[in-house]
Amino acid sequence: MSIQIRAAVVEEVGAPFTYTDLEIDAPGPGEILVRIVASGVCHTDANTRSGGMPLPLPGVLGHEGAGIVEAVGPGVMSPAVGDHVVLGWPFCGECKHCLEGEPRYCLSIAPALVSGVRFTGESAGTSGYRRLDGSPVSGHFFGQSSFATHSLAMASQAVVIPDDVPLEIAGPLACGIATGAGAVLNTARPQVGDSIVVFGVGAVGLAAIMAARNTPATTIVAVDVHDSRLELARRYGATHVVNAGSTADVVAAVQEIVGGTADYALDCTGVIKVVEQAIDAIGMLGTAILIGGAPAGASFTADHFRTLFGKRIVGTLGGSGRSQRLVPALLALWRQGRFPFDELVETFDFEDIEGALRASHRGDVIKPVVKMPEPTA
Repeated sequence: MSIQIRAAVVEEVGAPFTYTDLEIDAPGPGEILVRIVASGVCHTDANTRSGGMPLPLPGVLGHEGAGIVEAVGPGVMSPAVGDHVVLGWPFCGECKHCLEGEPRYCLSIAPALVSGVRFTGESAGTSGYRRLDGSPVSGHFFGQSSFATHSLAMASQAVVIPDDVPLEIAGPLACGIATGAGAVLNTARPQVGDSIVVFGVGAVGLAAIMAARNTPATTIVAVDVHDSRLELARRYGATHVVNAGSTADVVAAVQEIVGGTADYALDCTGVIKVVEQAIDAIGMLGTAILIGGAPAGASFTADHFRTLFGKRIVGTLGGSGRSQRLVPALLALWRQGRFPFDELVETFDFEDIEGALRASHRGDVIKPVVKMPEPTA
């Protein structure tokens, strides 16, 4: 049995999205079928289309999906049909990192995200996505390929959310918003009086600013080249801002603000020059946290002697931790008015993913989300 869906397909590296009908498998053991209501549009989607991540093409992208469960496969106890869900990251659940409560660092994370096929179970190595003539298409991007009206996902990656949470805003909690917030709440965990500097305040960086405001950190510095985004950073919790485009020495400006070296510096840009500024901004026992995705093969330089004095340089994937804990927590903070991530979202029609990406690149929109067409009777 199969299900016909509408999907945005990237045919080859750099090609525009084309919208076409596909078939996907009915959910097998451990799988669910989700009708996608909305999906966030992320820099990672653009990076993958341009060849920066190795998804075999043609393929279906999208990795911030939110929707309603329409069917479940054998053995699935949760979620249930009718549940509203956010599709978090996939994981095997069996490797040492998964068993230690760190599924973001599943030892199978690479094939889980970008192999284009199922990475576990009895159907491992096969794609559940194909054209109507039967020719294969890569799916399962981040376990979901949510640039489609329906997604075939693993039940274990779904986070059930209350029905009254608008699905139009919920999708970015799967990756972008959770990545920024989790980098602060799960990875940095600033203590009383600490300073935290966020380089790049797009959706991920602003989520980090919002999260930092919910910690005991007392100095929260936003660094960006756009005054409009720096204004938003102030609105959402930054105590200080630095315009990197008009500041001759960004590191010196940051260190003057914090009165020395920063305790934490988050790079949300993936720009190597900025990565190195984040590393230089921290001092002994300071932590530089790398979040932004640089092109594959990119490298950065750090001064060995100064790093030797207790500096920490760490990467974080998806905000670390577990979606099943982080997403409900962020929604609780949102309900309390302490994490207004919904104000960053602007919606686009499903067949305007290109427009959403352009608006995000220009800086007109912080977090674009595409809405799927309403199902026909």
